[in-house]
Amino acid sequence: MKYIDEFRDRKLIDKVASEIRAAIYPARTYNFMEVCGTHTMAIFRFGLKSILPDNINLISGPGCPVCVTPNEFLDKAIALANRDDVIVTTFGDMMRVPGSYSSLEKEKAKGASIRMVYSTEDAIDIAKKNPSKEIVFLGIGFETTVPTVAQSIIRAKEEGIKNYSVLCGHKTMPQVLKTLVSDKRINVDGFLLPGHVTAVIGTRPYEFLARQYKKRCVAAGFEPLDVMQAILMLIKQETPKIELQYTRIITKNGNALAKKAIERVFQKISSVWRGIGKIKDSGLKIRARYSEFDAENRFDIKIKPPRENKSCLCGKVVMGLVTPPECKLFGRACKPENPIGACMVSSEGTCATYYKYRGTGNG
Repeated sequence: MKYIDEFRDRKLIDKVASEIRAAIYPARTYNFMEVCGTHTMAIFRFGLKSILPDNINLISGPGCPVCVTPNEFLDKAIALANRDDVIVTTFGDMMRVPGSYSSLEKEKAKGASIRMVYSTEDAIDIAKKNPSKEIVFLGIGFETTVPTVAQSIIRAKEEGIKNYSVLCGHKTMPQVLKTLVSDKRINVDGFLLPGHVTAVIGTRPYEFLARQYKKRCVAAGFEPLDVMQAILMLIKQETPKIELQYTRIITKNGNALAKKAIERVFQKISSVWRGIGKIKDSGLKIRARYSEFDAENRFDIKIKPPRENKSCLCGKVVMGLVTPPECKLFGRACKPENPIGACMVSSEGTCATYYKYRGTGNG
């Protein structure tokens, strides 16, 4: 297949749906969790739940990096943005995420120096053009975006760019999956593994899921046919294992150059995930050899104690413990134009997806 339309061919999708119906045991319930916001969007956008048997339950997990970023990170970013000598650069999704007391968008409206960028290259260019200012890039995201941030730090060091640093809030995927399968409240038979992350790290980091926890796993692409094929593969697994559906992109060993860049610049640390808590080795910190590019080292960042909105169920949503409509704020006080929680902000957020496609029969 060469063209994207082929992965959206309704006849092919219906054919796989028929194969799924033929492969399942009608008396059994299948609980599969997707841990990528792009998968969640594809499932809702293309109405996949409506063509799947009722006993296949698709659960949305912690697949949105903006959603799992804790308020403390936002509070630190806001504190930096309000310094006269700093320009904060960030991807657009972070602008409207509520922190403990404000958001980057609100602070920008009050005069804070915050610029939306589309890449780390944009942030580096801003640093070059503003030598009298300190440029701080907000580094969030899973292994998909980490290599580009690592490369920006390598470039800054090689080119002698002294006014560039990163506030690092990166998360890594395998460790949070271990936390999920260890939680007795979460009943999951298998995982749709994130294609983009797996393209970087390969499949080996997930092998413990099948070996130790007996969970079926398929690394899947993001078109509707990809998702349907991955579900069929999960159902057909007789012995739990890690399979590749997204073979046009993913290899078992991942991307060697990307992994090398990550290892060169970052080291693993414990990290706090919104609604989940601190998870060992699930975050990244800039190594000592590049410490001059670590905003945590460069600045004395003082913030008030972080706080959460106790009425918001975003933390339970990212764990797959509740669906967005179960939150009393969803669609009422909390809407995309007035988000109370991070899950309603990002295009990959589960609440935002449920809201956008509400009434379609997919929720």
